[in-house]
Amino acid sequence: MDRADLVALLRDGVSAKGGRWADLGAGDGAFTFALADLIGLGAQITAIDRDSGALKRLASVPARAQIETVVADFTHPLNLSALDGVVMANSLHFVRDKPPVLAAVRDLLRPGGTLIVVEYETDTGNPWVPHPFSFRTWEGMAASAGFEQVRLLYRHPSRHFGSMYSAAGIKPLASCSVT
Repeated sequence: MDRADLVALLRDGVSAKGGRWADLGAGDGAFTFALADLIGLGAQITAIDRDSGALKRLASVPARAQIETVVADFTHPLNLSALDGVVMANSLHFVRDKPPVLAAVRDLLRPGGTLIVVEYETDTGNPWVPHPFSFRTWEGMAASAGFEQVRLLYRHPSRHFGSMYSAAGIKPLASCSVT
């Protein structure tokens, strides 16, 4: 995929320029830079990954937004709050037990904040993509985690599993108490 494809996967989930976002499982920043293109100058992105080498490469490239890199595991508590959005592109499929992670991500968002996931369109994994989830599965997971307005954003062909999709969910404006 090229930069235009990455931007297309995120575009319809980004409703405004600026703000504070996080890219969880950022790797070397392919989706971080696509997000920066969309939210623009003055915006802040915290790129989180366990791989410090990948984050060093990300930090060495100029971007259209302010990018902070943090070496951390997004399945553990993060020192972030009141984010306008979170991107989880090809990262959530590494997590077997998704509900607690999704609840924690929801809590990182401000009311009305957006979670964007990018995932392969399958419910069957392999050693490299162990726990993917189709959009249909995502709809149920997102609703169970307390996200509203869950919607498909974009589909892109992929030589792995046939296609990828992006989807978004919104943290409710009212307090959410999902168990």
